[in-house]
Amino acid sequence: MKIAIVVPMAEEAEFYRHYFSSEKKEMFGSTEFEHFSVQGNDLYLGLTGIGKVQAAMNLSSLLACEKIDLVILTGSAGSLQKDIHRKDLVLPNAFAYHDAHNTSAGNYVEGQIPQEPARFLLDSPEREDFKHYLERKGVAYKEGLVVTGDSFISSQAQKAAILKNFPDALAVEMEGAAFAQVAYHFGTPLIALRAISDNGDENADNDFVAFVKEVGAKAAELIVDYLKENKL
Repeated sequence: MKIAIVVPMAEEAEFYRHYFSSEKKEMFGSTEFEHFSVQGNDLYLGLTGIGKVQAAMNLSSLLACEKIDLVILTGSAGSLQKDIHRKDLVLPNAFAYHDAHNTSAGNYVEGQIPQEPARFLLDSPEREDFKHYLERKGVAYKEGLVVTGDSFISSQAQKAAILKNFPDALAVEMEGAAFAQVAYHFGTPLIALRAISDNGDENADNDFVAFVKEVGAKAAELIVDYLKENKL
């Protein structure tokens, strides 16, 4: 099985290298993907860059060249709900764009790109298997909608604007919906695991710097353990 792990930031990618030894490196798009063998699976680790365009461009470049069976997205996110705190894990079951406002362009809802699904659902058997893995391990997580946009959210006003349109959104980040849109069009299952690094408010800058490495390590440890434990 060919599995791609995509992460936006170097701070989030470095932890995987603690567990695996790279066999070779190859460029897809503007991203260098490192190649590993784990439990009989071919694993591609790519640092895709920050934001929707970087995410979509580099994952598309990989999927157009390699028959990838599963994409795993890890990294950090900002909390949008009072009961979701720093270091919590979020297992998205859907992504939407919080900065897509196209309701006047036709029969569309907030977060929907014209002629695309309103939300990109993550409901594959592979994701369900990973969910059962977390439950077997006793790992606490929150499950629900995560929203994506090209801005780092760092004020209560920004959070309030997002929650007005997406009151059920658990967290906000900058790549997930783009990854999900690409995976949807390629027909490739996507598993996403985001760890909360900040509260998306005026302290987000300080919180993010302090916690992104810690939560990145937490997410990476779970993904690595899952891959080593399961021959997919």
